[in-house]
Amino acid sequence: MRRNWILSALLLAAWLGTALVMPAASALGLWKTVDDKTHQVRSIVRIWENGSGLKGRIEKVFLRPGESLSDPCTKCPPPFKDKPSLGMEFLWGFKPDGDRWVDGNVLDPDNGKIYHCELIPAADGKSLRVFGYIRIIFKIGRSQTWLRGSEADLEAESK
Repeated sequence: MRRNWILSALLLAAWLGTALVMPAASALGLWKTVDDKTHQVRSIVRIWENGSGLKGRIEKVFLRPGESLSDPCTKCPPPFKDKPSLGMEFLWGFKPDGDRWVDGNVLDPDNGKIYHCELIPAADGKSLRVFGYIRIIFKIGRSQTWLRGSEADLEAESK
């Protein structure tokens, strides 16, 4: 009986130790953005830590018919105006808040508008909830779910 109790205690300690050293899900890295209407991957974004906050840049664009990589963002405000989406830093100013990143900004290159934004990584690290919103009395906005990307996604041919 004592032997089973010791074995159970050791197994529990090993399991708790593993849980404690597993890293929390992170917003850092590569992410595949998904179009709300077509559910197709639209771009690959890299998010990195800059000082005490996060920034994000469009690393790869999957073009729609009739689009070009050199198409400028004509609706965007300065300093983004007339710059192509590829290479654009469109996420900035995020502050850590537990497992989330809050008080950031996101530029929507499709309509040229800047929104407040929060980034919420899933516990398994495979997806990132991006919540863009305006503040009136409370937050009004919409969410997108981005999928974890990889360096291989950057090298893959666009379809």
